[in-house]
Amino acid sequence: MRYFIELSYNGEKYHGWQNQPNAISVQEVIEKALSTLLRSKTAIVGAGRTDAGVHAKQMYAHFDTDIVFNQTELTFKLNSFLPKDVAIQKIHQVKKDAHARFDATGRTYEYLIVSAKNPFYNQSAHTVYKQLNIDLMNEAAQELFNYNDFKCFSKTHTDVKTYICKLEKAVWEQKGELLVFTIRADRFLRNMVRAIVGTLIEVGLGKLSIEGFKKIIESRDRNKAGTSVPGKALYLTAVTYPAETFTTHG
Repeated sequence: MRYFIELSYNGEKYHGWQNQPNAISVQEVIEKALSTLLRSKTAIVGAGRTDAGVHAKQMYAHFDTDIVFNQTELTFKLNSFLPKDVAIQKIHQVKKDAHARFDATGRTYEYLIVSAKNPFYNQSAHTVYKQLNIDLMNEAAQELFNYNDFKCFSKTHTDVKTYICKLEKAVWEQKGELLVFTIRADRFLRNMVRAIVGTLIEVGLGKLSIEGFKKIIESRDRNKAGTSVPGKALYLTAVTYPAETFTTHG
């Protein structure tokens, strides 16, 4: 049978989601706990690959097993085995061909910025002390919808076959002391959100014009885009699937 694990994690102590040869990952700690409890080596496949330090409020991963278990009980036991910074919300039984990565139709990220020193956001938000022009940043963000090739915001030397992404949302909102950038698309390239945020900050600081922002996208050159902002302030907040993904019939 195939199952989806719905989970969340604080990525501060992890070298990203995906298994690494010489560094601890979220995938590794879950696979170890799952394999121990099922008494069988069990691999999981995630909905995506978050970078080092990046968090997830909602993430999915799938695994296959012939072992019969109670989903509620296994959820409880996994949470007992896992470190405090990784939590399992639910285990869903799904169709045999359901795929956590390839069946996902959308992913939503948030990036958090504070404008002053704040001890409560040291490890969870990015501090920008200078005044940002949020209206200009939103104007530039809207320009993203005129494009679908985002190679300029992608980490170089990756193994992707296409740089095409379909954006659904990109907006800056002031929420109390936090400036929050929300972006949703069908898929994201490696480092893409952090590079977009870094470039939009340059717009907000008056260092880059809207026209200059458009030229960066059209250049398809990562060297022309802004510096990637720190991963500690980035959150994967939602992964969406077609409703039929969570049915076991057929």
